Amino acid sequence: MNPKVDAFLLNTKKWREELTVLRSIVMNSGLGEELKWGAPCYVHEKANVIIIHGFKDYFALLFFKGALMKDPQNLLHKPGENTQSGRQIRLTSMDEMLGQEEVLRAYIQHAIEVEKAGEKVITKKTEEYPVPSELEESFAENSDLQHAFYGLTPGRQRAYLLHFAEAKQSATRKARIEKYTQRILNGKGILDCWCGLSKRMPTCDGSHKQLGNAVK
Repeated sequence: MNPKVDAFLLNTKKWREELTVLRSIVMNSGLGEELKWGAPCYVHEKANVIIIHGFKDYFALLFFKGALMKDPQNLLHKPGENTQSGRQIRLTSMDEMLGQEEVLRAYIQHAIEVEKAGEKVITKKTEEYPVPSELEESFAENSDLQHAFYGLTPGRQRAYLLHFAEAKQSATRKARIEKYTQRILNGKGILDCWCGLSKRMPTCDGSHKQLGNAVK
C-alpha cells in the first residue's frame, strides 16, 4: 500500500470508511497503487486502470477504459456528458458496496483484462469538435488569438471548445471567450495554473504567486 494514499485517507472527511474498504477491494486485484490527481489510482505496468474518489452524494470507482468494458449489471455511468473513455460505478453507502462486493471484483478484473489486452478507446479527434461561430469571429478580429489557440495541445483545445459551446446563449459564449482570451494568448489551458507555480489550479488568478516567491 502506498503511504501517500494512507495520508490521503487519513485526511479525508467524507466517505473515509467507505473509500478505505473500496481501496482494499481494489488492492486485492494485484494492481499497483499511486496517488494521482489527488486520489488513489491503481495501475497495471504504469498504465492507469482505476481511480477511486468521493463526491458530495456518492463515492465511485472510475475505470479509465470503461467505454470498452462489458456492463452486464448496467452499473457504468459517464462521469460527464462529453466523457469518451472513463466510466464510473457509483455507490452511496457501505451496505450497498458490501452487497455488491463480488460484482465489483468482477468489474475490476474485467478492467484489468481490457488493459492487458492493449485495447484502445477510439476518441473523437479535436478537429471533429465544432468551433462556435463566436470564436470564429474572435479569430477574425484577433489573428494572434487564432494562432495561440491552435498552438495549444489538442486536449486544451477540446476543453475550451466544449466550455464555449455548452453555453446556450450567444452572449454567454462571447463572455466566456472574452474571459479566457488572455489565458489562451499566454498558452494556458482552461485548467492550467495562471502564474505557473502549480501544474493544475483551475481557480488560479496569480494570487498565490507572492507565496511562491516567499518560499524560493
